[in-house]
Amino acid sequence: MGVGPGDRVALMDVNTPAHAEAYFASAMLDAIYVPVNFRSRASEANHMIEKTSPTVVMAGGRYMDLIESCECLEDQGVSRISLDPGATADGWTGYEEAIQSAEPYMGYPTGDDDDTTMIMFTSGSTSLPKGVTLSHGSFTSFVMDNVPPADPDAIECNLLTVPLYHIAGVQSMMAGVWGGRTLVLQPQFEPEGWMGLVQRESVNRAMMVPTMLKTLMDHPKFSEFDLSSLDVITYGAAAMPESVILEAIERFPDVQFINAFGQTETAATITMLPPEDHDLTGTPEEIEKKRKRLRSIGVPMDGVDVQIMNEAGEQVAVNVPGEIVARGKRLMKGYWGDDANGGVNAEGWLYTGDLGYQDEDGYIFLTGRAREIIKRGGEMISPEEVEETLERHIAVREASVIGVPDTTWGELVHAVVVVEDGASVTEGEIIEHARQALASYKKPDKVHFTDELPRNALGKVIRPRVKEKFGGG
Repeated sequence: MGVGPGDRVALMDVNTPAHAEAYFASAMLDAIYVPVNFRSRASEANHMIEKTSPTVVMAGGRYMDLIESCECLEDQGVSRISLDPGATADGWTGYEEAIQSAEPYMGYPTGDDDDTTMIMFTSGSTSLPKGVTLSHGSFTSFVMDNVPPADPDAIECNLLTVPLYHIAGVQSMMAGVWGGRTLVLQPQFEPEGWMGLVQRESVNRAMMVPTMLKTLMDHPKFSEFDLSSLDVITYGAAAMPESVILEAIERFPDVQFINAFGQTETAATITMLPPEDHDLTGTPEEIEKKRKRLRSIGVPMDGVDVQIMNEAGEQVAVNVPGEIVARGKRLMKGYWGDDANGGVNAEGWLYTGDLGYQDEDGYIFLTGRAREIIKRGGEMISPEEVEETLERHIAVREASVIGVPDTTWGELVHAVVVVEDGASVTEGEIIEHARQALASYKKPDKVHFTDELPRNALGKVIRPRVKEKFGGG
């Protein structure tokens, strides 16, 4: 296919072995791998393909038409590879055919840790996706600092459901390979299929997002499957409601839980809440402290420096809120094709856009996103703080809090609430519940009720879409 150093290889498909094969093949050739979100709209896919100008595009059968709709491919002479044996079209080569026709390659990569190995696009919930440039060092620094190397005497099996266009999926894949674990891929999450794979393959480890975990426990056949082989469940990529993790700890009594926090720009996890903080045993005081820590994102990991800074770029004191910043080898190099350094300052600090504080024990608690803070009458309100409070109401399953423009106050606090099945609650009761737990200015000015909240592929609530639907007053 003529792929060489610096060339881009793009792939759009659900989780399949081709993802891992294509990444490591690209790395062997000193090329750059570009996983493309298979849930992308045509305009987003065209943007990602045009931005990276790949030499080769690989796609599952159901996504070939979407790739063909990308106007930027018309005159670029891009090789197209179909990943499904039954999916053919003019100008496309079958995956197995391409492998069989290729000459054996005996070369070795010549790049170094600073060379780009992957371009991974952000979700683009508020704008077109940005291509995050990640180096070999971005991944090796995380894996080698935090994952034990393969033990020939240990047999472990890792179930991978998180999509491989997402940093959590790639991180899980690389950790599994380095750790010598068997990787079991589920193309897309489906709860009964997931439980069946755990039972059949004796899965030891799994990476999940909160909605996946909640969906499993709510499934009517949950108790029919043998999930006893599970040793470790890592969760992240979205906020975990306290009620969900408490239920999970109870229903998976022999499982060690790990909360992993990071973002695409950090290439991997930068803070972690370890298993021992999920063990709700001890004195009443110890249990209460652990329950509080369940609402945190844990402590900074080895190999990365994490601090809380104010707007002046100064580290703040304990329990004082500010923006979470990170520095270290695993951070991105910047955004592909952009001159901007992506929020990395001269001292190497990446400003994550996440707000939070660090307590006296080093645990970091999120308080919101910098651009999502609600400004009501000069007061700053964290949507996450109000959401967490509302979700402690017995009748509230989940909540999303937004700021709505107001000529008098600047913004008003509106809550969008999903009620538990069979429960009944009024707007006034919810507001009163918040008033008793929060400063008066933080309580919702209005409550909207809905059957479900809009979410992305990983289950994270898409706040801009909540605003679009409920932000009219």
